[in-house]
Amino acid sequence: MRYVFPCGTPTLDFVGTLQERRAPVPIERIGSPGLLDSWFVESGLLDERPGSGQADLRAATELREAIYSLVRACLTGRPLPAGAVATVNRQAAGVPVAMRLGSAGTSCSGRASQALTDLAREAVEIIAGGDAALLRECGHPDCTHVYLDRSRGRRREWCAMRTCGNRVKAASLRARRRR
Repeated sequence: MRYVFPCGTPTLDFVGTLQERRAPVPIERIGSPGLLDSWFVESGLLDERPGSGQADLRAATELREAIYSLVRACLTGRPLPAGAVATVNRQAAGVPVAMRLGSAGTSCSGRASQALTDLAREAVEIIAGGDAALLRECGHPDCTHVYLDRSRGRRREWCAMRTCGNRVKAASLRARRRR
């Protein structure tokens, strides 16, 4: 497994494929068509690699950045950027992944554009629905994962306790011990 999925939804995990956005050199996790294909399979959107090309990769990064712009607008209380809305709506209007029921359970098949349509539709549901109020950005200074805070008190601070939460708490403990 090459990717992490701490955000609770494929769409927000997809936004997290550009890690450490505020760093001088962010970490790109889907920098090639092959990596994009791997992400689709590991995320569970598709059962088999769709054979993405450069155009699919460009569409994926454009969609990812549009979704991130919409999420940032929700987090900061700003109006939704019109260009990002248009990008997400255009992709959401496409054909979704084909899901089939069989004796072994469900199977999901399709092209990269269909997987992107599913991600765009989920983004529309999050941004336009009640889940927009649950959006949070990880409290770790280097992490820019965005997640839905469904914790009981709505006080979750990190994308994942096992990674960012542990790092922040360990750093805090080290700082207290130094004093």
